[in-house]
Amino acid sequence: MTFLERIASPADVRALSVAECQVLAKEIRDYLISIVSTTGGHLGPNLGVVELTTAIHRVFESPHDTILFDVGHQAYVHKLLTGRYNDFPTLRQRHGLSGYPSRAESEHDVIENSHASAALSWADGIAKAHQLRGELDRHVVTVIGDGALTGGMAWEALNNIGADKSEPPRKMVIVVNDNGRSYAPTVGGFAQHLDHLRTMGSYEKFLSWGKEQLQESGPPGRAVYSAIHGMKRGLKDMVSSREAGMFDELGIKYIGPVDGHDLEAMERALYRAKKYEYGPVIVHAITQKGRGYAPAIQDEDDQFHAVGVIDPATGKATTKSSTSWTQVFGEEIVKAARKRTDIVAITAAMLKPVGLDKFAHEFPERVFDVGIAEQHAVTSAAGLSYGGLHPVVCLYATFLGRAFDQLLMDVSLHNQGVTFVLDRAGVTGPDGASHHGIWDMAMLQIVPNLRLAAPRDAKRLAEEFNEAIEIRDIPTVVRFSRGKVGSDIDALTRTSDGVDILAVPEGTDANNAESADILIVSVGALADRALAVKEALAKKGLSSTVVDPRWVLPVPQSVLDMAAEHELVAVIEDGVKVGGIGSQLRQDLRDELVRTGVVELGVPDSFLPHGTREEILSYAGLDIDDMVEKIMDMLPPDLLKQVSE
Repeated sequence: MTFLERIASPADVRALSVAECQVLAKEIRDYLISIVSTTGGHLGPNLGVVELTTAIHRVFESPHDTILFDVGHQAYVHKLLTGRYNDFPTLRQRHGLSGYPSRAESEHDVIENSHASAALSWADGIAKAHQLRGELDRHVVTVIGDGALTGGMAWEALNNIGADKSEPPRKMVIVVNDNGRSYAPTVGGFAQHLDHLRTMGSYEKFLSWGKEQLQESGPPGRAVYSAIHGMKRGLKDMVSSREAGMFDELGIKYIGPVDGHDLEAMERALYRAKKYEYGPVIVHAITQKGRGYAPAIQDEDDQFHAVGVIDPATGKATTKSSTSWTQVFGEEIVKAARKRTDIVAITAAMLKPVGLDKFAHEFPERVFDVGIAEQHAVTSAAGLSYGGLHPVVCLYATFLGRAFDQLLMDVSLHNQGVTFVLDRAGVTGPDGASHHGIWDMAMLQIVPNLRLAAPRDAKRLAEEFNEAIEIRDIPTVVRFSRGKVGSDIDALTRTSDGVDILAVPEGTDANNAESADILIVSVGALADRALAVKEALAKKGLSSTVVDPRWVLPVPQSVLDMAAEHELVAVIEDGVKVGGIGSQLRQDLRDELVRTGVVELGVPDSFLPHGTREEILSYAGLDIDDMVEKIMDMLPPDLLKQVSE
């Protein structure tokens, strides 16, 4: 039995010797590569925190001491050291382990925290609670990636943490996992400061001299070395206060830089931090993303930040790649930029994940990676627009919520022509509750003057993106799903206001369609399901018209007109029903005094679990049979009687 197999709790980790822990570290890396290569997930970040996480669990006692991760995708090692070895092969699978910390899984998990830069605020609150409750022996330890420290919320927290002068001081340790990268290399002034700290030699040279010279000079020398090495205020303050001054100015004790792969060095630094009695401590750990796995190290883009199913020996994908929505967008923005010099792109530390890598290669001066700082990204885009350019802000749909105020008050209020491209919109799959992009349409429908497109296929994505960047006086949004693009679904005809009619009752002329029983409004990538619902209803004797509005906000007038001619409207969308497109259509119909009923076939108002996209769509009630049943339940009495007969 391996050491890893014996770990049922952090107490088992503390019982191991340093030499045994070094063997354990190799076992963990081998196991991570073996499992994550079959499940997909965040491989590179976790290979980089093996010794760091092990040291934390040897110095602190979870759950008595609270351990937080920012962001949570670097918590795989933590899961293995807290008794989840046997369940780890279910990582990111339906009913299996989450890819992030999860309270439902373990008492050792506190916050899910897959949205970056929030953990320090959690830590501040938890430490305050410990203090007020008199739980003075409990520490709060936060592992925060250097990329997350580019987020404004982290600095708001640091400002408050450092300014706290309450007695007794709160017991907080902040471990900066500094690998020089978020998804890609970390950008910004703070990253540059860490680079400086990472490479400075004053502390290391002085300590090396002390170890070599003082310890070799007999008992007196060793006594001097021990004294200066153990001073409470720290050697760093003596020899490098200038370099660590940023943290000192914040009122936070600084320890480091420390080799994050040297278990003993990490333990010493963490013990110093734990014993420090005068306030919060930052431990600056230097790590290597992808540590111990050559294919990850050699991947210059992101060190295998996140992988799909791969061959563990080579790191290459084992499944045949297919064209993704992200790839289609990436090609299209490059084409647009070749034609228009005013097109610029903005991303928040996700250049490659949102499809901007080709754009950046061809137009490096026209792409701005602001780091994990969505608020800044959006307001900066407003400024770019005011300055005569057309910015395209590229984010995961789930992260737009972080910048809603900026979109509303900086972009929309000022009528700035900014295009937002939301990748991974709707149900996304294995990354779980926080990464499903299901709130964007409900959130955005309240923004005045905003227009939102939801393409159903690759052809429409290209078409609608190019329409979006032609709009120069209001914000526009183009949202699309995660993963591969299905086959193009051509329309029978298009109305004068741009609505595609995809299907009409058999024997009906699409250009002069008579009213059918049911109008099915398809939003985005669910068009294939909408057509399947039409066929299922036809078998029950019900006729349907299927339309794709293309631009779903505001609801096109022709959709409202067609709704008035049908007995019932069914809106199929992979966003929340509360405040979604169906809800907006219902409201618009009431404003026009149209009494046609509306069935909202969308995502329930709840946090969705992780699993494949197909599994979660089914869970949300968006498989064919469930949708047909819901439509049947809402049929008007006359139509229901007709079907019954």
